[in-house]
Amino acid sequence: MENKKRNKLLLINPHSPYNKDALFDTSTISPPLGLGIIAGLTPKDWDIEILDENFEEFKFKEANLVGITTLTSAANRAYEISEIYRKKGIKTILGGIHVSMRPEEAKKYADAIVTGEAEGIWGKVLNDFQENNLQKEYKGELLSLENAVWPRRDLFHPGYEYSNIQTTRGCPMNCDFCSVHTFNGNKYRQRPVEDVLDELETIEGEHLFFVDDNIIGYNKASAERAIKLFKGMIDRGIKKDWYCQASLNVSENDDVLKYAAESGCKMILIGIESEKIEQLQEANKIMNIKIGIDHYEEIFKKIHSHGISVLGALIFGLDTDSVDDIKNRADYAIKSGIDAMQATILTPLPGTRLFKRLEKENRLLFTNFPEDWKHYHFLEVIHQPKLMKPEELYKTIKECWKKMWNEKTLYKKLLKTLKATKSAKAAAWAFTSNMERHNVAFGNRKTPLDIQKIIGGLPSVD
Repeated sequence: MENKKRNKLLLINPHSPYNKDALFDTSTISPPLGLGIIAGLTPKDWDIEILDENFEEFKFKEANLVGITTLTSAANRAYEISEIYRKKGIKTILGGIHVSMRPEEAKKYADAIVTGEAEGIWGKVLNDFQENNLQKEYKGELLSLENAVWPRRDLFHPGYEYSNIQTTRGCPMNCDFCSVHTFNGNKYRQRPVEDVLDELETIEGEHLFFVDDNIIGYNKASAERAIKLFKGMIDRGIKKDWYCQASLNVSENDDVLKYAAESGCKMILIGIESEKIEQLQEANKIMNIKIGIDHYEEIFKKIHSHGISVLGALIFGLDTDSVDDIKNRADYAIKSGIDAMQATILTPLPGTRLFKRLEKENRLLFTNFPEDWKHYHFLEVIHQPKLMKPEELYKTIKECWKKMWNEKTLYKKLLKTLKATKSAKAAAWAFTSNMERHNVAFGNRKTPLDIQKIIGGLPSVD
């Protein structure tokens, strides 16, 4: 019997060459989970490969079908790669959040696009391809996360420092600058805890990132679910150091922090955005407004008391920001209980209310799309602020970055975190995160820091 020739699916994670050296070390970010899930959804009679531009320079590889994921800052690069294959008669499919927000644009650069979540539609895409009946657009639905497909981690580049996993999707909040609720819906959907634990047991590596936008959710039931997950990790002996994203409500239930810490949590990323109520109202940051800025330090102390550090995300360049506000925010970050400081420039991504408003007001500085999407990477001023000129905003922000992330400040933060958390590992994780941003602020590329080496140089307090 003649062997049937296997189809080859090439999945590509593009990276904009425009900002390749401006962002963080690739070893400190996590693998392209969406491509891993696509691979997991693909039948076993396909050969699959992931080409990851975070690590390898693009070289043409033969394939029967090419799938490309697309973040906004790398959209133009994705389109370039797609056209290379199309000119050779190889079908391409574009997906990812940018495609979902700009479908009419993306259609021009691919044989087909997938908008929304791919789980419910990928099988049809492949069947249509094999029947030579590929449609121009496929719309994925928001499905239950019961029986979620596990990603093919064996296809990820081995250079990533962190493994990753997703346990929930969707967000009922409606922050002005965020497109998560547009892409994943405003209902908080949760995977069964036992399924997550089963998957965790298969993940190699010591460092883990939960990519959920808020791992503990928005009510008592979701917090109890998080506790069940953390307890399950402890009971099964899943020994990993990990970090996650959560809202300020992470401190409302002491058991959440207790079992998070016991299961290996070393750092929590929290969207602080601003220490002033005016900016929170502008951004529609409802959770922070509800909890109150006066409670920030109390919350940081509670997190610290469990041996966990805080990665505080701040936004510079909101409409209500003056030069003094931005300088004061930098000072706040340095003096506050925030351990690792993330300070990005307000970036109106497509699909957000922010983008629609600034576009309507003719305040976007870069509108030659798709070429200008390369500017939308959180480290560049791409809109006209209300209270200053764009160059004044950028100059002020760069000064603040250098003040926040100079080595003297960071070593002081390191010692402060060590004292507050009494955890060498939590302090090391925060310090490593700060050093990534030091590289951005000072325009150099120091050798990526080894967390274990940093820990080895700190007092043994864990």
